[in-house]
Amino acid sequence: MDKQQDFVLRTIEDRGIKFIRLWFTDVLGTLKSVAIAPAEVEGAFAEGIGFDGSSVEGFTRRTEADMLVQPDPTTFQVLPWRGEIDPTARMFCDILTPEGQPAVTDPRNVLRRSLDRAADQGFTFYTHPEIEFYLLKSADYGPDGPQPVDSAGYFDNVPGGTAHDFRRRAVRILEDLGISVEFSHHEAGPGQNEIDLRYADALSTADNIMTFRTVVKEVAIEQGVHATFMPKPIWKYPGSGMHTHLSLFEGDTNAFYEAGAQYQLSKIGKHFVAGILQHAAEITAVTNQHVNSYKRIWGGDEAPSFVCWGHNNSSALVRVPRYKPNKGGSARVEYRGMDAAANPYLAYAVLLAAGLKGIEEEYALPPEVEGDVRDLTPRERSVLGFRPLPASLDEAIAVMEESELVADTLGEQVFSYFLANKRQEWDQYRSQVTPFELDSSLRTL
Repeated sequence: MDKQQDFVLRTIEDRGIKFIRLWFTDVLGTLKSVAIAPAEVEGAFAEGIGFDGSSVEGFTRRTEADMLVQPDPTTFQVLPWRGEIDPTARMFCDILTPEGQPAVTDPRNVLRRSLDRAADQGFTFYTHPEIEFYLLKSADYGPDGPQPVDSAGYFDNVPGGTAHDFRRRAVRILEDLGISVEFSHHEAGPGQNEIDLRYADALSTADNIMTFRTVVKEVAIEQGVHATFMPKPIWKYPGSGMHTHLSLFEGDTNAFYEAGAQYQLSKIGKHFVAGILQHAAEITAVTNQHVNSYKRIWGGDEAPSFVCWGHNNSSALVRVPRYKPNKGGSARVEYRGMDAAANPYLAYAVLLAAGLKGIEEEYALPPEVEGDVRDLTPRERSVLGFRPLPASLDEAIAVMEESELVADTLGEQVFSYFLANKRQEWDQYRSQVTPFELDSSLRTL
């Protein structure tokens, strides 16, 4: 038996684990879970657990319903919030066909395919997400909209405040789960918070993000508040992004680092950024998959709206930071477009694919933006080549639909399902009569 599997089985017995939750996500990034008894774990490792894949968003057609969920023993962790009465652990899973082959519609497998392409070129892909979310008094809301738990702002210290206690509890649980946290603080909006996870390989990061969302939701329930990763829950306050730092390593060497280069960014790093910029509009429906996502992108504040890059420029879609100028291992770029509701497996897959395309085709990096790109006139932005991101989910779908890169990265079934689902979301949204329309027109027209 695999040593890691043996470790899991021994830990379950030694710690008296009563339930093991098998986690995976659907195509849209919703966490799915099935609980099994300890006696079933060894069989799950060997043969998987059968389930109806046609009942999971985007997995398979009704005529091909049989699928298997197989736990990854390297992701085993005991869930700290389950207490001592019914100790519970979890493992992330891979989705297999009845023949034991990786399912093409499994988001984890989609990302793994992109990582394999990078590995074929000698690269390992690392990511470091900064995850924002709002804490609200309740999921219910009235005429004034959702009510934040506080009125604090960026980096504010609120002794005894709800957000302070919340972050402390959430970080402690994350650390207990083996997820390292780099920073946590209050963000710019009232009730808005940010917790940054330490960098890891992209697959581990995506697993960590799904665990992170669960932890945040669980702690919110525990403390009697509501946590939301909605990109723009309150129109007059900043949206919640998931800015992610990206880097490629060749063995132990950071492929983005070149001593003496501008911002110490290597040719590989420049081509990678150029690839992301070239394909930015095509991948936006994946990194920003909801109608509400575009309220964040075009709602002002620091969310990027135009395709450009800059050095320490928060208005740019891609930022090249330089916190440790003489430390090659820290060289990286930051993608600021993704929001906190994205499916991290699919989002990281398309970001990596775009960057690798830039390296393979040796895309030229366009001039950087200096100052706030939003302060430029439309003509100035056009002359400089700073194209806008899609203005709506409808526009993002239309651009994605023509993208060979996204279709190849996601695979035919995921690509087709994702587009169909997002078209349905857009059609439902545009048919709604909103409170804005009623307030502005019902009495006057």
